[in-house]
Amino acid sequence: MRSGSADQRSGEDGFTLIEALVALALTGLVLSALATITAQWLPNWNRGLDRIQRSELIGIGMQRIAADLAAAEFVSPGRDQSKPLFDGSALAVTFVRTAIGPDVGPGLDVVRIAEGSDQGRLVTIRSRAPFAPLPPGVSLTEFVQTRDPVVLLTPPLRLSFGYAGPDRVFRDSWHDSARLPTAIRLTVRETGSGRVLSVSTVTPVHVEAPAAGGSHGEGGKEAETSDAKDKAADDGRPRGRASKRGGL
Repeated sequence: MRSGSADQRSGEDGFTLIEALVALALTGLVLSALATITAQWLPNWNRGLDRIQRSELIGIGMQRIAADLAAAEFVSPGRDQSKPLFDGSALAVTFVRTAIGPDVGPGLDVVRIAEGSDQGRLVTIRSRAPFAPLPPGVSLTEFVQTRDPVVLLTPPLRLSFGYAGPDRVFRDSWHDSARLPTAIRLTVRETGSGRVLSVSTVTPVHVEAPAAGGSHGEGGKEAETSDAKDKAADDGRPRGRASKRGGL
């Protein structure tokens, strides 16, 4: 009796061949559905991630360009020249700013932001060179040889510049001017469609004219005149009234 019941229970344990085949078929269907969903979803995920990374790189590049241009300083190319070293066109700009960088000491840099070639592509490149006074009769392009190129914008993007003075009217170039521009417009377009991106901006230039230094400009003259008038008024004020008030 006991041996018969044990044999009967051992025959009922486990799966039959049909049940195992059905389970394998269901597992195959589930794996096939997961593979199909993943194949459709993963490329969209990669494209979205690439778009986010590209937008972040564009934003970082534009912030770097705007910070450089805002820090442009009024520095003459040589001792015999009073105009600042600043040359701007629609696709390139050269200016002087305080040197920055991990291995850069105190001083000035000549910074150039312009289109250049990188592996057969037109890209926006920032390069620099230590500032030194230009010898007489030597042009800026002949004397300054920039180095340390850094790619800031890549195709299909293209950067163009606009320059405005105190009149707030933007123009495509700024050459041989006695002062720096008041503001610089940065326009980023797609080369194919020509669409202007939202990262385009206008950055103000912090320094527009040379410092007064030891010489007095218009502000210095006005301050001197005002101080002289105040001193004359103090000298002509009746002293008795002041002494009487002090006695009270």
